[in-house]
This record gives sequence, C-alpha cells and structure tokens, in this order.
Amino acid sequence: MAFDGDRGDPSDRLDPVVLHHIVNSLGWPDLRPLQREAIGPLMDGEDAVLLAPTAGGKTEAACFPLLSAMAQKRWTGTSVLYLCPLKALLNNLLPRIDSYAQWLGRRAELWHGDVPESQRRRIRTAPPDILLTTPESLEAMLIGVKTDHAHLLGYVRAVVVDEIHAFAGDDRGWHLLAVLERLERVTGRAIQRVGLSATVGNPGQLLEWLQGARAGKRTGQVVAPELPPAGMAASARASEISGDGSRAAGDVELDYVGSLDNAAKLIAALHRGEKRLVFCDSRRQVEQLGAALRAHEVNVFLSHASLSTEERARSEQAFAEARDCVIVSTSTLELGIDVGDLDRVIQIDAPATVASFLQRIGRTGRRAGTARNCLFLATRGETLLQAAGLLLLWGRGWVEPVTAPPEPRHLVAQQLLAVTLQQHQIGDHLWPEEWNGLAPFDRSAAPILRHMVDEGFLDEDGGMLFIGPEAERRFGHRHFIELTASFTAPPQFTVLAGRQEIGRTDPTVLTEERAGPRVLLLGGRSWRVTFIDWARRRAFVEPADGGGVAKWTSGGIAGLSYALTRGMRDVLLGADPPVSLTRRAHARLGEWREEDAPGIVHPGGTLITRVGEDVRWWTWAGYRANATLAATLPSVADPVQRPTDFFVRLREDLTRAVWRQARDSAGDGDILVLPDVDRRAVHGLKFSAVLPARLAMATVAARLADLNGARAVLAEPVRLQEPGL
Repeated sequence: MAFDGDRGDPSDRLDPVVLHHIVNSLGWPDLRPLQREAIGPLMDGEDAVLLAPTAGGKTEAACFPLLSAMAQKRWTGTSVLYLCPLKALLNNLLPRIDSYAQWLGRRAELWHGDVPESQRRRIRTAPPDILLTTPESLEAMLIGVKTDHAHLLGYVRAVVVDEIHAFAGDDRGWHLLAVLERLERVTGRAIQRVGLSATVGNPGQLLEWLQGARAGKRTGQVVAPELPPAGMAASARASEISGDGSRAAGDVELDYVGSLDNAAKLIAALHRGEKRLVFCDSRRQVEQLGAALRAHEVNVFLSHASLSTEERARSEQAFAEARDCVIVSTSTLELGIDVGDLDRVIQIDAPATVASFLQRIGRTGRRAGTARNCLFLATRGETLLQAAGLLLLWGRGWVEPVTAPPEPRHLVAQQLLAVTLQQHQIGDHLWPEEWNGLAPFDRSAAPILRHMVDEGFLDEDGGMLFIGPEAERRFGHRHFIELTASFTAPPQFTVLAGRQEIGRTDPTVLTEERAGPRVLLLGGRSWRVTFIDWARRRAFVEPADGGGVAKWTSGGIAGLSYALTRGMRDVLLGADPPVSLTRRAHARLGEWREEDAPGIVHPGGTLITRVGEDVRWWTWAGYRANATLAATLPSVADPVQRPTDFFVRLREDLTRAVWRQARDSAGDGDILVLPDVDRRAVHGLKFSAVLPARLAMATVAARLADLNGARAVLAEPVRLQEPGL
C-alpha cells in the first residue's frame, strides 16, 4: 500500500492534509506510478514533463505536489498558473482543482475570454492561489490597462501547461514560450515549468523546449512510468489497450463502408444502448453524419469549433448524462474534456497522426473490466489505406515527435509590439532582455525590429521604442485584443435563431448562387436563412425540414507526413496492421494491392511511371517532402502542379538521360531548395503585414518544406518503369 508510512515512500513528502484527503475524501488506496514519481522532482522545484495515457491522473500528479509545496513553503498570492489550450478544458478542470485547493484553505479561479468582467474584477482585487487560464488571456493580462500585472502575477512560482503537445506543435507554442519568459521578468525569478502530455515521440526534447531560455541551466526530468518504451513490438503495444497484458479481439477494428451514409447506418445499428463517441476530421463531416444519424432516429449530439459555446456545452452535458446516444465531434473532444463514461470510440476515416489516435482511443476503457477500443469506418479507399498505414505505425510503437514550426518571424514581430504595450516603452538596445535571450526573440530579430520602425509600427525617440501609428491603425481596436492570439481565424458569420446563437458558418454558404431557399446545416439540424445582416456578419434562420449546406474554410497547410505515407506504402507492399480487419476492409485492401500497387509502389525504392503524357514520380513521402523535391529538381518537375502526398508530377518530355542528370545534380540532398510559395499564402500567417515581404515569404516556405523527408527520398534507388522512359 502507498500510505503505510514506509521509509522512503515519496508520498511522505506530501502535505499531511493533502495526504489525508487523498485517502479519506477521494478514497484512493494508492497513488498511480506517475503521481508517486512526480512528487520528488515537483516538490524540489524541478522542471518536468509528466507523460501518461489519457485519463492517467496527470492533473493530480501535478497538483498534489505543488499544493504541498504551496503550503510548506508558504507561497502567497497567485503562485500557480494552470494553462490549457481550450477554454472548455479549463471549465472542466476548475471544480476539480478548486476542490483540491480547498483542502488547504486555498482557492482556484478561472480567467479566459468567456469569463465575465465582474469575475475578473474580483480576481484583480483578491488574487486566487491557482489561476486557470490560456496563454492568450495571460498575454491580455500583461498588456491590458485594467490589470496590475505585477500585483496579480508577480508571485507566480510554478506554471503547469496541460496538453503541452497541443501547444508545442504550432505557433501557440512559440507564443507560450515568449509569454513565459516575460512573466519571469515580472516575477524576477525562474518559474518552475511542468508540462502534462499523453504519448509523444520525443519527450526529452519537449522538456528542453518547455524550459525555454533556461534549457540546460535548470534541472528537469521526464516522468513517464506508465508508458511503454518507443519501438516496442506490436503485441506488446496492443496490450497497452487492455491494461492487463491481454488483447481481446476487436479492441481495434478496421472496416470499409464506402460512404458516410453507410457509416451512419452501421453506427445506428451497432452497439445500441451504449454511449459512443464518433470522431470526424472536418466540421462538414460532423454535420453531415450528425444529420444522417438523426434521420436514423439516433439520439445524437454534436461538438465542433464553429458551434456556439452554449450549443456545444449543451451537447456535451446532455451526452455525459445520457446512456444510449452518440456524440459526433472533431478533435475538440480529443483532449481531456470529461464527457462521462464512454463505451465506444468510432473513427470516421483516419486522423492525421498516431498521437491523435492514442488520445481518442484513450477516452474508452476507463471502467474496471473494460478495454480501450476503437472502430475505424473508412468511407473511401484512400482513407482506408491511410487508416491501415496509421495503425501499422501504431503497431510498431511509433509516435510522432512534437516539433515547433520553424522560423516564427511573425510572432517575433507580435511579441515586439506586445512587450512595448506592456512596458509602454522599451530600450532600442535592451529589448532582447525581455525574453531572457530566448531565440528567436533575441538579437537575431534586429532586422525585423528595424523594419517595424521604418514602417511606423514602432516609433523611436531618445533611445526608446514606442507603439507607432501603424500598429495603432492595424491592431489598436479593442485595446489591441488582436495581438493576444497567435493565429488567424477565417471570417465567419454568426448564425442566430431568434436570440439563440447556433454557431458560425463560412461566408461562401451565404454568397454562392443556389436555386431555391438558402438552407444551412448546423448543429446537425437544417435551417432556412431568413435575413442576412452583412454589416454585422449575422445570419438569421428558422428551422427547415431537411437538407442544407455545411461548409468552412480550412486553414493551414494540408498534407500527410512522410512517416504516415510511408506506412501506407508498406501496407500496399503487403504489411497488415495488428488489428481486426473486416471482410470488406480485407477485400478492399486486396484490390489496392492487386490492381493499383504494381503501378505506384516498388519494394526496391521509388518509382517513375508514364501513362500517356502523365509522368509521375511515386515517392510516398508526404506533401511537404514532395513540395521540397519539386523545388529542388526544377529541370524535371512539372512547373504547373500542386505536389500530392504520394507523387511529384514530372515533365512530359522526361527521358532517362535528363532524369539522371537532374538526379546527379541534387546529390543525396546536400543542397535542397525551399518550395515555391504563392504570395497569397502569407495572408494566413498572422502579423505577416508587420514583416518585410521577403521574410514573410521565407517563413511560409520553411514551413512548407520537409528537408529530412526529401533527403531520405533522394538517397533511395529510383526505378523508371517502361514504357516511354
């Protein structure tokens, strides 16, 4: 037992009151291995990344030691920040964390964009011991005129970053790191940093990333006692699902259903009386499946980012309280939001990463005697192949490394503006100190700063820098609120039924010519548009009998990774994932292998084929690597093309001699060229207007490239398939 007072038991270091409530209030007979092993490093003030599967007790592993340290070291004021990527996750965590804080007579509070101003005033007046917030709201506290950030944030000792992988892999991670460095300037001390995550492929690098400017100067460790080592065998990996070393047939099953309507019929017929969570990878697919399930009289709820907060909350609460029902969601429910006790997870088609799959399957198997499970329903042949490739990687124990996007110059510009607002003025030579020398917010950013001064985003006078008129014009609306978010959201229209907000829709749904009444599909229900307020971007609707259009503009760069496309190639070459394949899935994969594979894959390397005038280099390297290869080999690549995940289109007049000459000139990838970028692509890069045009283009190009993948392809043999080559 954990709490028997054994000599050297880590739990002995917890505050006695915390230990008492773990046993008596929570009724726990023991701590989990992660919670036990986190006590020492966290109470010693070390930085740490805590890794465990979904529902692995990571929140408690961070809170119990930090609350004990708070009591034993007599921390005052807001001493702990708890940061999350989603407001809904913060809302979900607050009651739990506050209940733990109350054991010690402490309290936790919530601060994000949906929190009313009255509650924020209370927090400013009487700061809580633990503040749950987002990095964007933390930025707003630092630059806002209403908040005395030294009073509210000057006593912070530790920061917990929940779902850290969700930050580190995109620009929100760069923003988070920069804001944490500025927070340390406010507190005048190094702040302990604790990251919480499910499985990642590079936990040591993730810890170093989290430590920011002080990486290598502060002690830190990865705590992951419950996770199997990377690279383990498929059979061992499968045992992770059931948790008891066994694997029941059907824990993970792959089926091919051929259409979304067929998926709806199957979901409606299977597992009646159970609670099912269905993941789709687009909002449109969520809406279409939700409407189809409702037509089959399934009790269905929906969740995605373009539904209103109230609509989403109603769905999630009703789903949590219901029994025989289905909730259909995008990745919004992939993270740790509690939707009750699930029986099944169903995946329509396939997620883009193994990490996402691990998060999703981790929502099941939480009851004693149940196994984690996931049913894949592929609606197209290509998505069946993608699902099989992903499950093959999973079976090999492979998980994606989490890496920050390269060259975040646009966020350097954002941070220069934000810190100038925060300080009112900064020294024209001392500004890098605001981020403690963290790259790229260091002196290497001097050309960006000079451009900002030249263009009027910053004013310069007497050796000091001030917010300039151009920054006021572009970002000054609502006290510079636009500066607090690191990403650009496409413009959407708010959809209202009377006074009730249903959600938001893409403007093209309202502008495209269509015969008959204009009908939207939102929240899984049909709505007829009755009036459009163009000036305020609002569409008023009333219920319709059926039908409707669901559409949103997706942001970011599309495409699959090198690893995933290579997994798909391995499936075509005969490898089967270690899961149950239905007869339909087995038959469709068989068709791929017999009819298509000979013309698109070869076990000895990559393949160049000609069909008429269509010449393709089948690299199976992913979109970014293929874009890099097309830019690196301009003498043979078709200049009018958009690279795909699987091949690069080559010039129709290609010959063996021309190919060899181009291939030899590229070597083994010693000299690679960044992909060409459409100038319009920089508009998706927030704050790109603050950068010199060439630097904005270079940033987008660097993010479109996969140099390692391209280099790996160039090192492989190439088979030129006859005829014509």
